[in-house]
Amino acid sequence: MLKTKLRTSVLSIAIGLAISGVATTAGAANQAPKMSEADFEKGKTIYFQRCAGCHGTLRKGATGKGLLPKDTIKLGQKRLEKIITYGTEGGMNNFNDIMSKEEITLMAKYIQQEPPVPPEMSLALMKERHKVYVDPKDYPTKPLHGRNWKNFFLVIERDAGKVAVVDGDKHEIVAHIETGYAVHVLKAAEYHKTLKSKDPGRFWYTQGRDGKLTKIDLWQTPDKMRVAEVQIAYDARDVAVSGDGKYVVGGGYWPPHFVIVDAATMEPLKVVSSRGVNVDGEYVNESRVAAIYDTPKHPTWLVSMKELGQMWQVDYSDIENLKITKMATAKFLHDGFFDPTGRYFQIAANASNQMVVVDTDTQKLEAIIDTDKLPHPGPGANWVDPKCGPVGGTPHLGVGLVTVWGNDPIGHKDQAWKICYTVETDGPGVFIRTHPKSDYVWVDQTKHPEPEVQQSVQVIDKKTREIVKTFRLTEVEGYAAVHMEFNADGSEVWVSVWNRKDSLKPNGEIVIFDAKTLKEKTRIKGFYAPTGKFNVYNRTHHVT
Repeated sequence: MLKTKLRTSVLSIAIGLAISGVATTAGAANQAPKMSEADFEKGKTIYFQRCAGCHGTLRKGATGKGLLPKDTIKLGQKRLEKIITYGTEGGMNNFNDIMSKEEITLMAKYIQQEPPVPPEMSLALMKERHKVYVDPKDYPTKPLHGRNWKNFFLVIERDAGKVAVVDGDKHEIVAHIETGYAVHVLKAAEYHKTLKSKDPGRFWYTQGRDGKLTKIDLWQTPDKMRVAEVQIAYDARDVAVSGDGKYVVGGGYWPPHFVIVDAATMEPLKVVSSRGVNVDGEYVNESRVAAIYDTPKHPTWLVSMKELGQMWQVDYSDIENLKITKMATAKFLHDGFFDPTGRYFQIAANASNQMVVVDTDTQKLEAIIDTDKLPHPGPGANWVDPKCGPVGGTPHLGVGLVTVWGNDPIGHKDQAWKICYTVETDGPGVFIRTHPKSDYVWVDQTKHPEPEVQQSVQVIDKKTREIVKTFRLTEVEGYAAVHMEFNADGSEVWVSVWNRKDSLKPNGEIVIFDAKTLKEKTRIKGFYAPTGKFNVYNRTHHVT
C-alpha cells in the first residue's frame, strides 16, 4: 500500500504550509494586483474551464472553497500560486502539469479581482441558438452501420468538445462527434416502469459545460450522428430524458435554471428558475442545478438544487402546468444514483459531507447519512454485502475512502441508511462502479495530487471488503486514471487514461480489463481526453 508513504510526503508538508496561516504577506495595502484587460479576459476563460464547477461562477464556493477577494487577497499571491500549483489532498487537483507557470501566476491574480457577473439567457436567445442538422422526418428506420449499437460506449472527450462513439464488441472508435465544450453527462431515454419510449438507448443527449445540449442518433452513419443541438445556459452540468421520450431537461449552473426541450426537434420550450430561499432561510442568487434524473416509477424528474439544499420532483405529464414538490434536504447536492428498486435516490450533498436519500414514491426526505469529506459517487454503485445485504457506496473528493451503507429498508430494515463499512484507499476519488455479475467494486483516485496515486485505480472484493488489486494505468506526466464502466454483459471493465496535459491531442486511451480475472485485455487508443464512458445497455437498463 502507498498510504503511509504518501501521507507523510514532502509534497503533503509543503501543501500544508501553503494553506496554513504561515508565511507570505498579501498584496500592498490588501489590494488586488493590477491586471490588463487582456489578462483579465484570459483569466476569466481559464476560470470557467477549470475552476467554476467547484468554486462557483460568482466564486462563493460549494464543493471547493469560496474565492472572493476578501479572502484571496489575505492569502496573497505566493500562497495562491503554491496552492494552484500543487493542489491539496483535500480534493483539489494539482495544476502544474496542465498550466504553465505564467498561467498559474495569472490565475492567482485573477481570483483576487472582483468576480464578473455573467449575463442572463432568455428563451428567445436559446431559440436563436437552436440548430437542426438532420430533420426528424429523415431519420433512418433501422441502424445503417451493421454494428451492435446496444453495446456501444459513448465516451466524453472533454476539452476537445467531442464525444467518441465506440463499438464495445470490436473495440473500435466509430466516430468523434462535435458537441458542447467539456461534456459532463450523457443521457438517453431509459426503461420506465409505467411509461414507454420508442427504441430506448437510440438517441443520446449530451450536456456540455458551455450549456450546449446535443442530440446523437446511434442508428445513423458516423458522419450524421449529430442531428440537432441547442444552448440552454452558459455553464451547465446535467441532462435527463422523460420516460416517454418526449422531453429533455437540461440544468444550468449559470443562469441558474432548468430548461425543458422537445426531444424530437431540440426546440427549447420552457425555462424554470432555480433561484430561491435555501434550507437556512437565505435567498440564493446562484442556485445551481446539478444532478437531474428521470424517476423510473413516475412521470417525474428529480432536479437537485445545489445551493438551496432542495430536491425538486418535477411532474412533466403537463409541462404547461408544472407540479413541483420541493423537498428540503441538505446543501451542495451534486450527483447521485437510484437504489436497485428505482424508488430511492441517493445523492451526495458533498460540501456538507453527507449522502441524502429521497423517496420518489412519497416525495419526501428518507434519510441523511453522514460520511467523510466531500462524497462523490458519480453514477454510483449498488451491490449485495454478505452481512448488510443490498448496499450503495461512494468515494470521496476530500479523502481516500469508500463509504458503504445499507439501502434496502424493506428486506434489511436494521441496516437501511446506516454505514455498513468503509474501505481506506490510497487517495481521493471521483467515481465508483460495479456490475451485478462482478465480484468486485472499482474506484478511481483522480483527486490525489501524487501522480502514482492519481494514475491508479483500485479494486475491492465484495465479499472480503478488501482491496485486492491496484492498477497503475500510465506513468506519463500530466495523465490520470479516471472513471470505470462495464460492458453490456459485465465481462469487461473499461477505464480511461485521461491525457490532461495535452488534451487536444489524440493521446488518450481506454484500458480494458477482464472483469473476472482482472487481467488487462487491450487498449483502445486515439481519444481526445477521455473521461466518462456510458454503455448503452447498462445505462438504459439502470445497471449499476
